Amino acid sequence: MSARGRSYQYVGPVELKAAVRPGSGGCRISSAAEFGDWIAGRSAAELAEPFTFVVGTDGALRLAPRRSEHLACAGGAMVLSAGEIRFVREADRWVVSEVSNHSTGYCPDVTSWSEVARALDNVELERPASFTHAVVFRRCPGCQEHNIVREDDFVCVFCGSDLPDTWNVDPTA
Repeated sequence: MSARGRSYQYVGPVELKAAVRPGSGGCRISSAAEFGDWIAGRSAAELAEPFTFVVGTDGALRLAPRRSEHLACAGGAMVLSAGEIRFVREADRWVVSEVSNHSTGYCPDVTSWSEVARALDNVELERPASFTHAVVFRRCPGCQEHNIVREDDFVCVFCGSDLPDTWNVDPTA
């Protein structure tokens, strides 16, 4: 755990980690002005779909195009949360219309919402009260595969073993 909250290490394919280059991280957004500058540079096609996001261990929001790997957006570092986020224009401002913790590279727990909320509040973006699509990740204690739990069915889709009730994706946690 960091001073802010649990931090998540990358748990995805090792070949993706090897491809991350220094300075390749997503755009760090730490103020409303920085967000305004960043969003003004997005094309209509980019704005039509969600973006990749991470919250770094410094608490700052980082944004990248949707098809970016979360690991690349984070510059290869640990994160406090990761997922996808969509912005819409309402009247004279941008707001968060959708946000999830869907990142199969970091598999953050749904409890990481508080870090996302803090990062969005810091850049003065109106946001939902929680993830609009919360993904429950678990590592199977039997076969060690990562699972997305659907409809509260805590059973491994790979081997049929029961999955734990609490987050356990990081084998060192």
